[in-house]
Amino acid sequence: MRNFIGQNCYENMEKSSLNSLVVYRNSLALRDLSEAVASYFSYNKEILSLRKIDNFRDDISQSLKNDALLITKEVEQAALSNSYSVRMRSLSYINIMTRNILAYCNGLERDGVKEKEYLNLLRKEIKIFRVSFKKWRKSFHNRND
Repeated sequence: MRNFIGQNCYENMEKSSLNSLVVYRNSLALRDLSEAVASYFSYNKEILSLRKIDNFRDDISQSLKNDALLITKEVEQAALSNSYSVRMRSLSYINIMTRNILAYCNGLERDGVKEKEYLNLLRKEIKIFRVSFKKWRKSFHNRND
């Protein structure tokens, strides 16, 4: 029981330290918005349409949700790791996944999604995240490990 309580305290301290990071909070906002947009596009199908296009949108929507979730996980990993190589790998993955999300937005737009305002909201959220991410990433390069 004591070990469980100690572990729980440690996890709570980790979460509170993560919540103090702007980039982490922005990654949560990005994750939540991505999930909402992806769910909307994967469930907003024309009932009479049995085209393969629906599968494409489902694939893009699933990738959108996965990458946004992975961004948050990689931010957590980089923030909590003491390993320089782990942090740098996470930072690299985050860069790739943010570009992927922008590409998914472009793909959905080219696919004929009518609700472009949702895609633009997501693009704006990516932009907000990237600003905080770049500032945060610089803080790693300024550390002496």
